[in-house]
Amino acid sequence: MNIRVALFSAVSLLTLLAAPVAGAAEAGTAAAAAGGKLEKIADDREHDIRVFRPDGSDIQGEAAFAAMPGVDLAVWVAGNQFFAMPDVIHAFQAQFPAGKKPVVGLITLPPGKVVSAMLNGGWQFRGKTLRAVPDVWGQVALEPAEQLKQAGLAQDYLVYMHNQLVLMVAKGNPKHVTGIASLGRRDLHVMLPNPVKEGIMREYARKVLEHHDLWQSLSAGKECESCQGAPNVWFTSVHHREIPAALQAGKTDVGIVWATEVQNALKDGAQVDAISLPPQDSMINDVNYYAGSVPNSAHAQLAQAYLHFLGSPAGQQAYSQHGFLPASKTDLQQKSL
Repeated sequence: MNIRVALFSAVSLLTLLAAPVAGAAEAGTAAAAAGGKLEKIADDREHDIRVFRPDGSDIQGEAAFAAMPGVDLAVWVAGNQFFAMPDVIHAFQAQFPAGKKPVVGLITLPPGKVVSAMLNGGWQFRGKTLRAVPDVWGQVALEPAEQLKQAGLAQDYLVYMHNQLVLMVAKGNPKHVTGIASLGRRDLHVMLPNPVKEGIMREYARKVLEHHDLWQSLSAGKECESCQGAPNVWFTSVHHREIPAALQAGKTDVGIVWATEVQNALKDGAQVDAISLPPQDSMINDVNYYAGSVPNSAHAQLAQAYLHFLGSPAGQQAYSQHGFLPASKTDLQQKSL
């Protein structure tokens, strides 16, 4: 994998950053899509809803949800980035001179939920509604972005980082898990990202399990979330970050996660380990994170500034310090869908 970090033109980036911050009409666009069933955010996902203020502080949950219509930039991305995003957003805001730092609204939920919310015009959280679409979207595959294009919500994209799959186990690997083939053992309690909304499973891990002829036996033919597959297999409700919590509680023995998830869990003091996988199972050469802006959004200039920032040394560093793999210069070039 080419891991050279792209260096964008300093002149063009400074021009974007020096521009006045656009006034906010709605979080993301002047007019959100209407008529669909709003995507529900579970009551306990308040940490996935954040608003970052220019002074470096942030608010979460209901307060952030209520403040979303007034943000200067709305970013909705895959939930597995949640632990990196404070550093990413703060580094982005630091590019602006004093008095022009934007207020950034952030939602970090599984890619399937982000797409559903965009197509249906927003979110519902604890009985409140937000009818909006973002200025910047993030996905872990191109197919959802093509759906967004058909709805007029995407046009261009760039690949801004990479990741890889690992198996997460309890500290010391007491169950002697050796690789993907171990998931076929009936003596193991297995927890997997759900195949309905979680991009890690829909786009990557499922292909690996199918290659090993394990998908049907593990899923028991089910396509569901927060449910049981085979008798010893459980699918997550919302995030694969539920896997380290289950390991800590002794409710599971092994799960498929991103390598970055293990790094974050260890940072938080979790008693877990990672089982590295060979390239054909880790998909290190295949995992891409895609980002793009919504055409004609209310904050189009800031959206472009954010996309440029992702390819800057500061943007790449903000992600790489959390274990994400840098993008190449070619990756970071914007392309048409």
